[in-house]
Amino acid sequence: MTDTPIGRFDAAWPAAERLDLLAPPVAAALSGWEHAGSVLVVDTDPANADTAVFGEVYAVPPEQSANCVVVAGRRGENTTMAACVVLASTRADVNGVIRKRLDARKASFAPMDDAVEQTGMEYGGITPIGLPASWPVLVDAAVAGTPWVVIGSGRRRGKLLVPGKLLAELAGAEVLPLAA
Repeated sequence: MTDTPIGRFDAAWPAAERLDLLAPPVAAALSGWEHAGSVLVVDTDPANADTAVFGEVYAVPPEQSANCVVVAGRRGENTTMAACVVLASTRADVNGVIRKRLDARKASFAPMDDAVEQTGMEYGGITPIGLPASWPVLVDAAVAGTPWVVIGSGRRRGKLLVPGKLLAELAGAEVLPLAA
């Protein structure tokens, strides 16, 4: 166990020590990532997983909490899935920056069932770590510039604490101004 760099949690562990708090794709991705040693995991109540409640209960301001949203960009018969990581204090510019980056005619949040099935993660816990390799991971510049952010662990129970700059180092990651 270690102290937490942000928020008010009972304890934090190196993520590799608490695989029970991670979805299988997240655990697999961390096992091969050079920066995994810098990722902490905290045990949280799934009933408090939604961003606003989570911030209140665990003393994490929206500027230190990042949401990972799954977006589907469509052009004709082709659909491109992507993950977009933005601070909880902002909204993702789905129909502007993200749609253009995906070269899509139309972009929207992916249906919950599709996002869950394709990521292997629980809704409300989807994280940019461990996503399908073909997906772009679009990280808002404000997230990458935040010393520590809270993100999902792939499960509603548990969250990851990660230096924001490391999210820019994920496979397929691109740092863009994503906030609307």
